[in-house]
Amino acid sequence: MTLNTYQKVALTTVGATIFLIFVGGLVRASGAGLGCPDWPKCFGMWIPPTTVAELPPGFDASAFNALKTWTEYINRLIGAIIGLLITATFVLSFRYREEESAVFYNSGAAFVLVLVQGWLGGQVVITGLNEWLITLHMLLAMFIMMILIFAVFKASEQQFSIQLSRSARRWLLISGGLLLLITFVQLSIGTQVREAIDLLKNMASPPDRATWISQVGSVDELHRSFSWGVLICGAITLYFARWHAQSPLLSKIGNWIFGLLLFQTATGIGLYYLGMPPVYQVVHLVGIALIIALEFVLLLLVMQADEKHAVG
Repeated sequence: MTLNTYQKVALTTVGATIFLIFVGGLVRASGAGLGCPDWPKCFGMWIPPTTVAELPPGFDASAFNALKTWTEYINRLIGAIIGLLITATFVLSFRYREEESAVFYNSGAAFVLVLVQGWLGGQVVITGLNEWLITLHMLLAMFIMMILIFAVFKASEQQFSIQLSRSARRWLLISGGLLLLITFVQLSIGTQVREAIDLLKNMASPPDRATWISQVGSVDELHRSFSWGVLICGAITLYFARWHAQSPLLSKIGNWIFGLLLFQTATGIGLYYLGMPPVYQVVHLVGIALIIALEFVLLLLVMQADEKHAVG
């Protein structure tokens, strides 16, 4: 498939957004969220210090940790690069204003939302890592990713040729749409689990890390129970994508979605029974972003598909 400049930049931006979600998970899992105690500068500097001796006056030396500071600083740099990429995507989308206005307007929406996301990131730091703002910050990243996916899909849909029977299309829309919906519900429940863990972690005398999950209570039980619903719906979607759609592309996407759902379940089990390993936290967060991206692409392809008429 040949891509023009807009499509290349927009796809790069989608990939960079998912990578930023990974880095954000790394920041959170490592406890580096306040590695830079101020915003937009870091310890009052555009390029943060590497040693305590380089700290400017007015900052508490005990709050400085070079590794955490630079982890958070790199997170901010990547966010700034994505802001530039989304700006470039919006500028390049002007060519679509007449022929495919959805590309232009969605690129513009992503541009506006990334400005909001930058401001929200500052508020997260200023409020000392407010749990609700962290959750909103993460959810907004997911929506920006989906808006960009929709924009690049609309700019590329003529290059896809998928035919589906009326029955296969209907059932894939139902199962795929339901899967995307309950995945978001599961994500929302997961953020509540994370907020409860943050409250435990930020206590004056926090309990042992290995006991965090066990102390969360009913919301974690709901999160774990609901995962069965996601898996079952994922299996149903895979069934229709592989054996009813008769489309290699949809079959492949269905395989990836279900494979990632199984992997996501495995990392969730690991988080519960292995004492919240930080690497599992990061992988679990990136996994849900990839799943949502693929579920959304599947739905877009099904909605765009032509109806295949029976022969004979």
